[in-house]
Amino acid sequence: MIKMLHEKGLRSEHAYTAAFMSIGFSIFTWAASLKAEPGAGLDRADRWGIFIGEWAPTFFGLGLALSHYEQQDGTLTASVRDIREAKERQQEAM
Repeated sequence: MIKMLHEKGLRSEHAYTAAFMSIGFSIFTWAASLKAEPGAGLDRADRWGIFIGEWAPTFFGLGLALSHYEQQDGTLTASVRDIREAKERQQEAM
């Protein structure tokens, strides 16, 4: 699965960015739930914040798996464009 995601252009940096955005979004949804649903109370806002906050570890884990694959593949420092160009050259050579 990691190989497929990498071939589709998903990089470890994308997963790490999504993880940090998830943390920010978690705080935002918690605060928004407090203001948008004043009668629901703190418990409901906490549940929204925790629900969104659980995404961050998943994205961090995905980022680590992609980073490990990129290290093995030798593409850790290459950009997505560089990888695609190398694959195109490799296919043309065949």
